[in-house]
Amino acid sequence: MSGLRKLSLSLAVAALVLGGLPWGASGGSMLAARAETASPPAATKTSDRMPSDAQAADPLPSWRDGRTKQAILDFVARVTKQGGPDYVPPAERIAVFDNDGTLWAEKPVYFQAQFALDEIARKAKENPALARQEPYRSVLAKDLKALAADNHKGLLQALAVTHANMTTEEFASRVQNWLKTARHPVTKRPYTEMVYQPQLELLALLDKAGFRTFIVSGGGVEFMRAFADKVYGVPPERVVGSSGVVTFRMGKNGKPELYKTAKVEFVDDGPGKPVGINRFIGRRPILAFGNSDGDLQMLQYVTGGPGPRLGLLVHHTDGAREWAYDRKSPVGRLDKALDEAPARGWTVVDMKQDWKEVYPPAP
Repeated sequence: MSGLRKLSLSLAVAALVLGGLPWGASGGSMLAARAETASPPAATKTSDRMPSDAQAADPLPSWRDGRTKQAILDFVARVTKQGGPDYVPPAERIAVFDNDGTLWAEKPVYFQAQFALDEIARKAKENPALARQEPYRSVLAKDLKALAADNHKGLLQALAVTHANMTTEEFASRVQNWLKTARHPVTKRPYTEMVYQPQLELLALLDKAGFRTFIVSGGGVEFMRAFADKVYGVPPERVVGSSGVVTFRMGKNGKPELYKTAKVEFVDDGPGKPVGINRFIGRRPILAFGNSDGDLQMLQYVTGGPGPRLGLLVHHTDGAREWAYDRKSPVGRLDKALDEAPARGWTVVDMKQDWKEVYPPAP
């Protein structure tokens, strides 16, 4: 499998065809609101995104009391207790989180795939002549057969015209502009409000405990860097993701710039995640949090080191407030990692049972 096709799969564009996810207009979105459950996710009722002073006694107020929450609190307490047998110096306190399905939702398709489709619609609206060209014609016509033909050539073209042949600054601006107006097809919330409140609290807890938190995701690194700091408090230099080749050039008026090409450089998914951690972080983390088989090797690598380790998996079990899916889902499949979790001592977070709230309160 070529690197470019692997990248398209990691973004779940190919899942639109392989998984048979339907399209349809909904609040300006091109993808249909096909939830895998009877009802859409409900809004949460927490008082704020991050723990307030009144919640200081409980740093994880959106987590229900129980073994899962206690396992997290106990681990953080053990590795930060100076003089204790499991103490870990601050420089070695590194935690890595997957993004899609771990920090924010990933249904009905990965949000970056939705961005690509919406960008094509936007560009065709600005320049109607594009509607007669590929991949615009097939995307606008919702012609899945044409997009899948010739080894998913149309899907790959859709990625190229929306993610390449522009500067990194221009791409970041497009992502940020999309996030300002785009709405999730099911909840009608901004995509930045589809983050998980319990995970925001965990990121805050780890930050306070002297951890450095990183995002390690199969999604595009430039895409995630456009919002990670504002949404999660994770700065762009601590985002590891799939990447295309970027070149340096002198642009207009002699201005130096970085230019995104359509050539794939690195796919940060599956076995690529431990490689990316080694390449871009340089230390083996002591905590890893994922939600799918794409995170399997990352959890194996992180928890396979010496000393105290914590591996966690979000199991999407809440069909009322979010979506219920695992082994058969074309997006975020959780199968092999779920089987390995008990033997490896990983903590499986049951969304329905362990989380009081799912999303932050609507502003």
